[in-house]
Amino acid sequence: MNSLAVLAAVLVACGVVLTVAPLRRLFISRLLLRWYRGRLPAMSQTEREAIDAGTVWWDAELFSGRPDWAKLLAVPQPKLTAEEQSFLDNETEQLCAMVSDWETTEIYQDLPPQAWQFIKDKGFLGMIIPKRYGGREFSATMHSQVIQKLASRCGVAAVHVMVPNSLGPAELLLNYGTEEQKNHYLPRLAKGLEIPCFGLTSPHAGSDAAAIPDFGIVCKGSWEGKEILGMRVTWEKRYITLGPISTLLGLAFRLRDPDHLLGKQVDVGITCALVPSHTPGVNIGRRHNPLNAVFQNGPNWGKDVFMPLDWIIGGPKMAGQGWRMLMECLAAGRSISLPSSSTGYCKLAARATGAYARVRSQFKTPIGKFEGIEEPLARIGANLYTMDAARAMTAGAVDLGEKPSVISAIVKYHLTERGRALVNDAMDILGGKGICLGPNNFIGRSYQQLPIAITVEGANILTRNLIVFGQGAIRCHPYVLREMQAARDGDLAAFDRALFGHVRHVVANEARAFFTAITGSRFVSVPSAAAPQARRYYQHLTRMSSALAYAADISMLALGGSLKRRERISARLGDVLSMLYLASATLKRFEDEGRQEADLPLLRWSLEDALARAADALHGALANFPVPFVGALLRLAIFPLGRRFAPPSDALGHAVARLLIAPSSTRDRLCAGMYLPRAESDPLGCLEAALDAAIRAEAVEARIRAAQKSGLVGGSGPEELAQGAFAAKIISGEELSLLKRAAQLRDEVIRVDDFPQDLGRSEAIRPAQPQRAAA
Repeated sequence: MNSLAVLAAVLVACGVVLTVAPLRRLFISRLLLRWYRGRLPAMSQTEREAIDAGTVWWDAELFSGRPDWAKLLAVPQPKLTAEEQSFLDNETEQLCAMVSDWETTEIYQDLPPQAWQFIKDKGFLGMIIPKRYGGREFSATMHSQVIQKLASRCGVAAVHVMVPNSLGPAELLLNYGTEEQKNHYLPRLAKGLEIPCFGLTSPHAGSDAAAIPDFGIVCKGSWEGKEILGMRVTWEKRYITLGPISTLLGLAFRLRDPDHLLGKQVDVGITCALVPSHTPGVNIGRRHNPLNAVFQNGPNWGKDVFMPLDWIIGGPKMAGQGWRMLMECLAAGRSISLPSSSTGYCKLAARATGAYARVRSQFKTPIGKFEGIEEPLARIGANLYTMDAARAMTAGAVDLGEKPSVISAIVKYHLTERGRALVNDAMDILGGKGICLGPNNFIGRSYQQLPIAITVEGANILTRNLIVFGQGAIRCHPYVLREMQAARDGDLAAFDRALFGHVRHVVANEARAFFTAITGSRFVSVPSAAAPQARRYYQHLTRMSSALAYAADISMLALGGSLKRRERISARLGDVLSMLYLASATLKRFEDEGRQEADLPLLRWSLEDALARAADALHGALANFPVPFVGALLRLAIFPLGRRFAPPSDALGHAVARLLIAPSSTRDRLCAGMYLPRAESDPLGCLEAALDAAIRAEAVEARIRAAQKSGLVGGSGPEELAQGAFAAKIISGEELSLLKRAAQLRDEVIRVDDFPQDLGRSEAIRPAQPQRAAA
């Protein structure tokens, strides 16, 4: 009895200590704060600025372990204004009609001069610039739509339009420039009077851009006949898009003030400045040739180039703020440019390859009906469905005022990687048609240039291994950033609140992850507004969210600061977060498009694939956990019954593949927003016509084959059989004409280009320019 009384007293005392905040801080939190500060990894100023940059949005819900799906469903669907839609339907269509991958790469090694002038005259370079400065003031959604459409036609056009509208002088000026800088430069940028570029990457600082060796020294010097306070800047930049033709160079460098002319600090920090390219000492180098993409790209450099402090973006007061500026702008720009261009060329690949797979026959059967072809076709269709969903939802978030740093990394990585996989699948189906370059090859240049998107704006290996989870675990977590800040500040009360909120968070997610695993997620609540066809997917995604949140917390506890060096673990945990985001966007798309029953195969394949990938990534992280005992306990809590998420079935893949090889509203929705020429002289227009003719001819061909088997007609080939069937009145004259047209279009579709022995170099004469009428 006495023992029970003692035990009860101990429990009561522990309960009092844990529940009474002042006592808890005195006896528990104070000791834990000291321990936590010892375990807290060192963080550089640039790392801290990168983590603080941008905003968190739906990614925070996914990291919470209990996402509020009603909140996602309540996000308004992005819409274009009438002005934006008109620009997309007219000016953007006109620009697409003026360019092609073959002409830009083989004839001009650039955009045609008339296309460049059209881009400037119509305001393509000023899409993000407000109207008061002469710009278009388009939304992020419109920006995304324009880049997508251009990329479905010509990669060079897309790059030359997207770069000035993403990370560059205009974006930086809008957010941080002085009024004088805005009034001077923005109207000129909007009209194309200035061609901007931004110099960040150096030969010795690529992915580690924060380590740029380029520097400026604050000093006095002569400027326009007067002695002023300025800076002497030395730099060497590489891979700068639009650099060879730029008139305005944005420049990032580390500013130093050894003579304390600005203040007490010697190392002021990374600084961004605007430098006219004609400034004495600025050297604009020759062009790089990035995989024959021929967009303008090249090096620039300068040594001890004196410039006024007023050239710093935002003026002298913004000296040393460059890294934060770049990270915040990159969060928005990276959300749009590469995801949109990747989706654009994937829409071209999906529509054209699906048509080709129906038109091209082997063994008297369209190749798109072979199971071996259906498998890559299914991946093409479903991956594109997810990619476009993520593109649209992310651009919509930017329009809502978000600067989603973690989400921008997710979509940049996964949409470019899926773009690579999708175009590879298309190339496998196209075979010889895809590998022979020429005016009739619609996929070759996209295939050739895929590594560029993988490499730029944060190399994909870096993005996956260091950024998605590295930033996500801190920014998206409801307590970690607060704990870190309180620990650094030595704020015991704030640390106590964050820590014990975190403890409750971990316990809740562990219980939820285990319970949903053993019950198959069947008791997870789903908003009434959610589509009933997708109910189980909402439940399973909630389960995986709880599992991710629990695994992430235990990983941070067990590994501490060493977790950021365990790149394979953090990459896999980042993959789980990424799959949850892509699946969320896919569900949102299905809801926004009116729950189209015909699109269900695309939805189901995409979500089942995302769940299987997420489970595999999480299982891989736990199986390779550096502390095996902890990994085993995590597997027991998260996968008590083993992995239960299987990849999409063959039957589901068959249903998706069939959607790509025949005209339908689903196929049109899947490829909406791409450039779709109708002229049969264009390779894609010819494919569309051939697809229509092939489908209409199939029933006629079936009757002829039946007649042949019955002995009613004979012949040594399709043409003779058709003539015989017509003579025997098995088919009509109109049907005979249809067969001839289908055969003619089929021959044109499967034809590949050929050239003289020098591959046409001696014949590569530019098309004649239109003559101006005499005055």
